[in-house]
Amino acid sequence: MTDSASSKRRSTQSGGKGSEFPHSLPGLRTEVVVFDNSDQMVQSLGSQDEALRFIESQFPGVDFHARGNELSLTGPAGDIPRIMRLLQEVRGLVARGTVISPAVLEQLVALLRTQSVQNPVDVLTHDILSSRGRTIRPKTLNQKTYVDSIDENTIIFGIGPAGTGKTYLAVAKAVQALQQKEVSRIILTRPAVEAGERLGFLPGTLSDKIDPYLRPLYDALHDMMDPETIPRLMAAGTIEVAPLAYMRGRTLNDAFIILDEAQNTTPEQMKMFLTRLGFGSKMVVTGDVTQVDLPVGTKSGLRIVEDILSGVNDISFSVLDSADVVRHRLVGDIVNAYSSWDDVQRRRAEKHRSTTTGAPPA
Repeated sequence: MTDSASSKRRSTQSGGKGSEFPHSLPGLRTEVVVFDNSDQMVQSLGSQDEALRFIESQFPGVDFHARGNELSLTGPAGDIPRIMRLLQEVRGLVARGTVISPAVLEQLVALLRTQSVQNPVDVLTHDILSSRGRTIRPKTLNQKTYVDSIDENTIIFGIGPAGTGKTYLAVAKAVQALQQKEVSRIILTRPAVEAGERLGFLPGTLSDKIDPYLRPLYDALHDMMDPETIPRLMAAGTIEVAPLAYMRGRTLNDAFIILDEAQNTTPEQMKMFLTRLGFGSKMVVTGDVTQVDLPVGTKSGLRIVEDILSGVNDISFSVLDSADVVRHRLVGDIVNAYSSWDDVQRRRAEKHRSTTTGAPPA
């Protein structure tokens, strides 16, 4: 039986794999983890043992017992090595200053399930920016791959559902590039297509109507920069937030340019935007191809651009999915539910078409 969390006083060991007890029963395995000191153990198992409770919930067949500076594990032989690996990575995160919480452990468990990840700690400690006491970093393997693609390519497409961090991480990389003087300005833009709404009915001038539509980009900036400096930088032209139509006819040199909500561009608008690229600039295009708000019958520029540009050197496509959602847990569930519903509707439409026309389903 697991000791109650409140009664445990933890110590930890860095790096030891523990030793198997000789009296392990057939089919069961026992390992013991010895921590270096009580501070390390407390940091590894979480405030009030919340991290340990999360691990227990993931492995209900394993008995955890703390005694002194040791944590012993007894359970199915297949589970124990996985827990030992998890604790090893947890100690690595603690050594790099990461606060261990259930949210961090969820990310770590997801990474460990991905066999291609050799060093999960490197993914979860890849800092992009530190601002006002918080650090912005990728939280999943796909996010880390996306951030690496931004570093390595001139034009990057980040495609995925809501909440996967595709725009937020792009803005963080833009701010980082500006701070490190890799570019002299940031340009953030969106196509002026309403998601079931009509800007013409909003009060005020054109600027007043457009600003709320661009608010998500402003919000990301405010998370990453001193709010008092943003108006000054915008007045100086160092940061520009504008509708996509304002990009026409321009050549954008020495800039980090982000096109958000790109699924709402037409093929002609996408071509216009991409050909604005100037010397010393980088472009990131983000969007969700499942949420197109264009009029029925209008093609999305984001949906066809990979077919057009696939194989072109220095252009990268990064795809994120529901496993990369870093908002509330329900957001990922909602994305999956809608995806399943869309699949059912598509199959029904194909079946109906085949029965009425005699054509086989696509």
